[in-house]
Amino acid sequence: MLQRFTLSRNVRTLLVAAAFVVYLAPLRAQSLYNATVVEQLGRVSVQASGYYTPLSTGSIVKPQQVIVTGPDGYARFQVSDGSTFEVFNNARVVFRENLGNWKDLLNVWLGRVKVFIQHEPGGNHNEVSSPTAVISVRGTVFDVVVEDDDGTTLVTVDEGIVWVRNVTAAGSTAILNRGDVIRVFRGQPLQPKGQIDKGDFVRRAMKAAEDAVYQVLVQRRIGGSTIPGGGSIPASTQGDKGKGGTTSTPGSPAPPPGSPPPPPGGG
Repeated sequence: MLQRFTLSRNVRTLLVAAAFVVYLAPLRAQSLYNATVVEQLGRVSVQASGYYTPLSTGSIVKPQQVIVTGPDGYARFQVSDGSTFEVFNNARVVFRENLGNWKDLLNVWLGRVKVFIQHEPGGNHNEVSSPTAVISVRGTVFDVVVEDDDGTTLVTVDEGIVWVRNVTAAGSTAILNRGDVIRVFRGQPLQPKGQIDKGDFVRRAMKAAEDAVYQVLVQRRIGGSTIPGGGSIPASTQGDKGKGGTTSTPGSPAPPPGSPPPPPGGG
């Protein structure tokens, strides 16, 4: 009798433990595919259920949430495999829109993202999409810019190889190597390989924008002044803009007033 009771209790314990593991599995899987904010400047939020929640360093973004940046906004995010992506100003980006497809990293509605895919044995398959394009990668560094409301998409490659397909027009997939640039237009087949641009001007413009953001981040780390939303700007660029073009460091004392005029009559 005691043996049957002990066996029954052990079975119940195992069933409870198994149910607990089954319950936690979806939660663990979802948390595994979250993104964490590792750098942030200006106005950066997530939109969910019609509400905007500001993000800061350490914030978590969950699958299907929309990342929104303001005119001064920038953020860098990291996912569990070590890959990172940057979202620049005036952007709207959906993080892992398709829950059943964990290769689906980002859906860029508007603005610019830069993606750094972590190299893994056998390749690390990821996809970034836009209203007109799907970009497939296995470990590389590339930019995607959605330029207008029509979904015109610019893809540039810094390292590795990416495959680009136009989802709004028939045609073959374009293969881009380091330094290649292609623009995807709604309803138009992709350019043949021979017409893919090396894009030196485009790449220089993007690099200049990156350098400006990274300079602000460096200034923040060494004690630059904070601007609303968590950003910082070098002290040399602050001050009363638009008032004669002069600049001053916040917190410095005001200049002394000039000498008073002499009294009337020379007294």
